[in-house]
Amino acid sequence: MLHHDKLFEEMTKRQIDMEQRIIDTVSSKRQKVAGHLDGAAHLEPSTSTTVNFSLQNELFLDGARVISIDASNQIILASGRASAVGAEYVLTKISMFSTHEARKIHLPPDTKAVRDICILPGGSAIFTSLGRRLSLFSMTTDSVVLQCDLLVPGWSCSADVSSSRHIYAGLLNGMVLVFDIRRTERPLYSMMGLSAQPIHTLHSVIDNNGCGKILSASAVGPCMWDTDGNQSRPHLLTGVDNQRVCISLACAPPSTDLLVASFRPKVGVSDDANTSQVYLSQTPSCPVGSGKLGHHSFIRRSNGSFSEGTTCFGNVSEVRMSKSAIIPYGDNQHLFAYGDESLRGVRTWQLPSFAIHADVCSHRQPILDLRYAESPGGGRYLGCLSEEKLQVFRISYHAGGHMSI
Repeated sequence: MLHHDKLFEEMTKRQIDMEQRIIDTVSSKRQKVAGHLDGAAHLEPSTSTTVNFSLQNELFLDGARVISIDASNQIILASGRASAVGAEYVLTKISMFSTHEARKIHLPPDTKAVRDICILPGGSAIFTSLGRRLSLFSMTTDSVVLQCDLLVPGWSCSADVSSSRHIYAGLLNGMVLVFDIRRTERPLYSMMGLSAQPIHTLHSVIDNNGCGKILSASAVGPCMWDTDGNQSRPHLLTGVDNQRVCISLACAPPSTDLLVASFRPKVGVSDDANTSQVYLSQTPSCPVGSGKLGHHSFIRRSNGSFSEGTTCFGNVSEVRMSKSAIIPYGDNQHLFAYGDESLRGVRTWQLPSFAIHADVCSHRQPILDLRYAESPGGGRYLGCLSEEKLQVFRISYHAGGHMSI
């Protein structure tokens, strides 16, 4: 009998120890998640500034997938396939403030699908396409006036913020090419990335030393490149993480101080079962058919190095590499904007705390593209595109009794 009592006592003790370890694990995970969700709210400076989004234009577009905003000339370019069966790819040129001024421009037959558009100063634009082209488009003649041949399909593009001559293309194979528009027969520089994954985002920026840089994003994460071709490989801004895929990178050019990278879990990655159950039970769930639960990470540059800070959760696409934006306003304050899948509209957060600011719009379909632009006169605009329509919002803010547009 004593032997049975002692055995029972040992079994009970082991069970209590196991339960305590489970409780400690749950508590630890809750603290970590709470830190992600609202632990950094104290970082947000107190302010009476409010930001408003007023709808300026709404246009129903069929087949459009990519947009860009020329705020100086109050023009939007949208690209996609014409609605007719077997139709070619077109650009649609739209007035920002008119629902009637829209013109369809047929692209050269070998252009294929446009992946990214960037507005240049002086009334022109560049775009990359799956037809292995980096094209220069004239807003004056409404035609493609120059084409640069690419080795593989182009996925992203950007114009040098400090030079009117240099343009960049991010490729399907992870390379970045630098072109001079005066000599386009071959690129000035061809730079290899950290992987063979597509460069889906490019930003031209200037670092704290006044040197031109390129910020890019591919599945492995956000990177920084030199623009002179002397760099063997780009510098990864965040730590290597095989658990996630980078799907978007937002910044406020030309500064490199504030960035937001968006991630989704890598397909097929399975964490420890107990850890996953504890973690996911404390995070927002993503409704079926509304994308995948991902997260947005605030990245700050300090003393020449980058570090990840506050993180918030969001419902992201399971397949698309999305666009996102940082919107500056007031006295060095910023919003982060992203097309949330479950919302099927644009959600904005305050930075750096990721406190939700406002849900700007709601569509019946997910947001396919999102762009922020400023005019030389200080006008601020946010454009968003879904399969059903294009919307353009004018951004204004109110601080201490003063309204700014």
